[in-house]
Amino acid sequence: MTVLIRGGTVVTAESSFRADVLCAEGVIQAIGPALSAPAGAETLDAGGMLVMPGGIDPHTHMELPFMGTTASEDFYTGTAAALAGGTTMAIDFVIPNPGVSLLESYQTWRGWAEKAAADYSFHVAVTWWSEQVREEMGILTREHGVNSFKHFMAYKGAIMVDDGVLLASFGRALELGALCTVHAENGEAVYHLQRKLLEAGITGPEGHALSRPPEVEGEAANRAIAVAAVLGAPLYIVHVSTEEATQAIARARASGQRVYGEVLAQHLVIDESVYRDPDWARAAAHVMSPPFRPKHHQNALWAGLTSGQLQTTATDHCCFCAPQKAMGRDNFTQIPNGTGGIEDRMSVLWHHGVGSGRLTPSEFVRITSTNTAQIFNIYPRKGAVAVGSDADLVLWDPAGRRTISARTHHQNVDFNVFEGMEVQGRAYATLSQGRVAWKDGDLRAVRGAGRYVDRPCFPPYFAAIGKRNDLARPQAVVRKPAVHNTP
Repeated sequence: MTVLIRGGTVVTAESSFRADVLCAEGVIQAIGPALSAPAGAETLDAGGMLVMPGGIDPHTHMELPFMGTTASEDFYTGTAAALAGGTTMAIDFVIPNPGVSLLESYQTWRGWAEKAAADYSFHVAVTWWSEQVREEMGILTREHGVNSFKHFMAYKGAIMVDDGVLLASFGRALELGALCTVHAENGEAVYHLQRKLLEAGITGPEGHALSRPPEVEGEAANRAIAVAAVLGAPLYIVHVSTEEATQAIARARASGQRVYGEVLAQHLVIDESVYRDPDWARAAAHVMSPPFRPKHHQNALWAGLTSGQLQTTATDHCCFCAPQKAMGRDNFTQIPNGTGGIEDRMSVLWHHGVGSGRLTPSEFVRITSTNTAQIFNIYPRKGAVAVGSDADLVLWDPAGRRTISARTHHQNVDFNVFEGMEVQGRAYATLSQGRVAWKDGDLRAVRGAGRYVDRPCFPPYFAAIGKRNDLARPQAVVRKPAVHNTP
């Protein structure tokens, strides 16, 4: 398929300029003024619109088995909804149970993902440690294009790992040229507070936020950063939701440590008051980890994105419908954790970021696409509008308006945390692999069209890490034997 995008303004992470964009054979073939459309090409009129790299969501959980149920969104419905919102790639998570092979789990998730409508890749979680895990990390990096490993510092008694596992896994990943990511919440503290709250008779959704105060995230973020510093390893902290964790990342980066921070669109605009909703089902629908925070934390997150101390935006898209949330009707610790957002991330960030003056259009591209592509080493294949890059593009209508609602969204979930939010800025058309997959309300997603994307190890920033570690490595002191003069 050949598509000519005519008359738009190309916006990248560095610049913007008027140009046509010609796409064929799944990649961008030409960029320039007044390009001619080859015979049989589909022409898209982008007048008044922006042509940007498709969004990349670095944190999703499609059809995840979790807390006694399975997320309602599968790899087809989730990636199709993503395309409707201007996101053309997701990086999901393989999460083995403790004691289960990472390789076997990876193959299971690859099977589930064959139905994806858009390109995808996987982080792989390290939930236990052994020589087998060490060897399988190597196989995943060498043979399966995995360059990132996830670690949960929360969910005691399930997938939480201790500092010993962090040290072993961070060290192994450093050898392999892979990036470690962490869910930073002190699981011991969360478990302790959960027990105390239940003993006090607090069983509703409000207990979820009370059991995970900002301090438990701040402590875990600082601890993970310290562990990474001991080894000289890079670190990526997912779903940063607090001022404390944002400050920890800023301090580490100011000292020269290679630490990255990810923010969820939800945490930027929703606060903890949702857990006090008198309607139990609505309050429970917002249960996710980390929970929504007091409003002042939003200012710190926006400041982190604006200053560059936080680099990426995601959704942690993990959907559970009302009957699934009701599993925790009498005990908030049994409410499946997760909300949706993959379809709405781009519009929410444009409206509240660019629309408010917090972000420029180029900064929007950077935090929704390019930074993720660079950190996870798929740039400029992804995250760029350049000749030779994948033709994963969004024609963005900055004046387009819509009202977000579960009644009209394409996500396979019965609730939307942004329900009723009016946003300006929407995806008019989305191209995946050079094919129009969404156009002005017409979803043309194709089941199974998505490709698995290999992510090579040793991204460019590893060269700087190696030099820094060489300089910091202590040198052994060689002492010469004492010389005694005889009389």
